[in-house]
Amino acid sequence: MAELGSKGVTAGKIASNVQKKLTRAQEKVLQKLGKADETKDEQFEQCVQNFNKQLSEGTRLQKDLRTYLASVKAMHEASKKLTECLQEVYEPDWPGRDDTNKIAENNDLLWTDFHQKLVDQALLTMDTYLGQFPDIKSRIAKRGRKLVDYDSARHHFEALQTAKKKDETKIAKPVSLLEKAAPQWCQGKLQAHLVAQTNLLRNQAEEELVKAQKVFEEMNVDLQEELPSLWNSRVGFYVNTFQSIAGLEENFHKEMSKLNQNLHDVLLGLDKQYSGNAFPVKAQPRKKTKLFARLRKKMSRYRDSTPAKANKSPSPPPDGSPITSPETKTVNHELEPSTLEAPGASIPKSPSQPAEAAHAGAEAAGSEAAAGAEASKTEADSGSSSLPAVVVETFPATVNGTVEGGASSERSDMPPGFLFKVQAMHDYVATDSDELQLKAGDVVLVIPFENPEEQDEGWLMGVKESDWIQHKELDQCRGVFPENFTERVQ
Repeated sequence: MAELGSKGVTAGKIASNVQKKLTRAQEKVLQKLGKADETKDEQFEQCVQNFNKQLSEGTRLQKDLRTYLASVKAMHEASKKLTECLQEVYEPDWPGRDDTNKIAENNDLLWTDFHQKLVDQALLTMDTYLGQFPDIKSRIAKRGRKLVDYDSARHHFEALQTAKKKDETKIAKPVSLLEKAAPQWCQGKLQAHLVAQTNLLRNQAEEELVKAQKVFEEMNVDLQEELPSLWNSRVGFYVNTFQSIAGLEENFHKEMSKLNQNLHDVLLGLDKQYSGNAFPVKAQPRKKTKLFARLRKKMSRYRDSTPAKANKSPSPPPDGSPITSPETKTVNHELEPSTLEAPGASIPKSPSQPAEAAHAGAEAAGSEAAAGAEASKTEADSGSSSLPAVVVETFPATVNGTVEGGASSERSDMPPGFLFKVQAMHDYVATDSDELQLKAGDVVLVIPFENPEEQDEGWLMGVKESDWIQHKELDQCRGVFPENFTERVQ
């Protein structure tokens, strides 16, 4: 019997809960349709919005703090492996071996202590702070349900009050009908029964309204006091949390800087003892053929082939000047043997071209592509020339891959095709004739390679700023240099 009674109570509770859910759902539908008014509290709704915002911010802060701790742990492991590597490579007979072991041990302890204090003073405090939110959130949800129950009870009681007169009319009609069929003494009892039943329903509705109002107001008052207090407490919590993190980081970095200084002193002593074995800064090796060496070989072959080509042409006049037509005089100019040997020597100018065009043509003639193209074009077009002529119409339009007409837009005090400036950070001793000799502090004007395929990885083409200001000669002063010996300044 006890089990049946227990099962009956459980079934009754289930039925009661189902009935409450149905009543609440019906009330919400009526409120959304506008057929029933809804009790609203704007102040409480603002408190709920602040609560949700505070919960979201706290959850994000907790997540980021856990990520930070994971990063500290990873940094600890990386630092530990690095110090272990130092201990392995540090020879037993080197000075400061015991000091490095002690520094590595203190380093590991410092990281461990830093991580543990972050957990105790920041993460655990954060977990405690967020631990109060789930209970308050459930109470807010329960208050919302009780508010719906209160509205439903209020609407039910108001409906009974409004229908009081209608109910009296409904009761009077059956009595008037029963007057013909029932004895007179029964009519009074029947009317009294109906009135009593109506009053009973109204009293029950009133009791339910009072009960629902009492439960709702109790929860509402507690939350009205607790939510603003919780919202204001966030400021102090944020201050304490970030002050703790900042203080722990400050102390950690102070102690770590001391360990790093001690390690620096130990390594400095090792360096002084083995100062003769200093590690030099080396340039990246050049894998391609040297640019200027190829150009010089090409020009050397070109000079060697000049007499053979002169034998094929008609004999020159007695004064030794080459036979030229009126057209070639206005368009071309000749390269004397002296100009081939010395790129910086003066170059005869064409009467039809300004000095800048002639100078640009001489520069183009010094490149590998220009030399090959000029030789082939001269042999094909003019078989009567004793020396190859430079066709001004083809090559003076470009200098280092840029159109000469656009050179006016460049800075007049910079070499053609100027890209940027670099400053030498270390001395560099040239190992080839096409390389620049650098001293620490030299400023180099970087220019592009005439043929990008000639550029080696990690090497730049340029001219020293002092040489360019003094000579203004690009062919004689330019050269390649390692990029890792310099730092960009402009």
